[in-house]
Amino acid sequence: MNQPLLDRLRMFDESEAVVVVDRAYRYAELLQAVEEWRAFLSGHGIAPGDIVSLEGMSSVAAYAGLLALIECAAIVVPLTPLPAAKRAEFLELAEVETSITIDDQGHRSCERTGRHAEHALYATLRGTARPGLVLFSSGTSGRSKASVLDFTKVLSRYGEPTRPLRIISFLNIDHIGGINTLFHTLSQGGTIVTVPERTPDRVFAAVVEHRVQVLPTTPTFLNMVLISGVLERYTPSSLELITYGTEPMPPQTLRRLKVALPDVRFKQTYGLSELGILPTRSKGDDSVWLKIGGAGFAHKIIDDVLWIRSDMAMLGYLNAPAPFDDEGFFNTQDVVRTDGPYIQILGRRSEVINVGGEKVYPAEVENVLLQLPNVAEATVSGHPSPVTGMVVRATVQLVDDEDHVLLRRRVREHCRGRLEPYKIPAVVDVAAAPQHSDRFKKVRRAT
Repeated sequence: MNQPLLDRLRMFDESEAVVVVDRAYRYAELLQAVEEWRAFLSGHGIAPGDIVSLEGMSSVAAYAGLLALIECAAIVVPLTPLPAAKRAEFLELAEVETSITIDDQGHRSCERTGRHAEHALYATLRGTARPGLVLFSSGTSGRSKASVLDFTKVLSRYGEPTRPLRIISFLNIDHIGGINTLFHTLSQGGTIVTVPERTPDRVFAAVVEHRVQVLPTTPTFLNMVLISGVLERYTPSSLELITYGTEPMPPQTLRRLKVALPDVRFKQTYGLSELGILPTRSKGDDSVWLKIGGAGFAHKIIDDVLWIRSDMAMLGYLNAPAPFDDEGFFNTQDVVRTDGPYIQILGRRSEVINVGGEKVYPAEVENVLLQLPNVAEATVSGHPSPVTGMVVRATVQLVDDEDHVLLRRRVREHCRGRLEPYKIPAVVDVAAAPQHSDRFKKVRRAT
């Protein structure tokens, strides 16, 4: 299966395919690893249509294993190392029949779970002998949803080679962003540069050492970059493009980044596990407005909510109804505003705070809070109120500790005149720990 992709990778033979720590692997070595995986899968009786989890961090072994499983027409459930309870939940939800684990040294182990997957979505893939992909949502509010995609459709969007680039592997292959980075890079004959830890220092050290040209990441991580002062320690002269997505970008963060990295182009991306990564065009390097769509995609806006139709859309969820309408448009739940052909993502409808009937978008309040001196990060959510139903709660991280009573007074004084009264945080907390997931996306929970 998907021999054309492997044939293309053979074209790049001696070029660098993957960099892991200080070792660069050529395409020929990656394909040799795929050959070894073929023997491994055959030896363990992995057959087309089997539901197989592939557990491990970004590495040559993980990438080669994924390529071999696609070629085998298996249905792949990529996972990173997880706490035992969460791992058990995901394996059960995906009806995983065989679990393959890759340790830090690249050693593989294989275990049969005793399950026999019978979900109708799997039957659809098995009936067409196509490989599949199962991705889990981050599950920040309630149980994670498991989307099932046709891997052939996912791969079909990667066109002929144009310009190979050196790209950081920021998100792992258990995320649609990580899948997109991997196959976009390999299909172009580029180089994937992995990082052992996603800290500002580790990432920018890798950018400098390995002459990285593209950094795909998130607004939360980029804010951490500014706070950390890492750009005073490293000069990323090779860096040409930073892409960001998964959550709204604070405009002032983007402006600060443009000042700090004047020679780097910034591009906002948009994608969902359920739909893939859409083509986008930012209004400008310093703008949070973008155009979305292109060949294979269409969109419409109903009651300020974005709906998207995608040729590579998921077949459905394993554990929830799929929110497609009769025309095949998917309800993203993202609230947007429009300016001609451009849209601005305001946030998820589920995150909107209803204060006495008035809507508050967390990103709007966070943007104001981030203008305050000594505030490194701000996360806004709803807090129950017996009078208005909900009030705005702000959780901030500080650059340096300060008196919390004075901080709360400073926050409210700053917000007056910048926000309507109902948007001003009624509750202000100080957090010692980061308020983001392991995918560097803000976690907002009403309390």
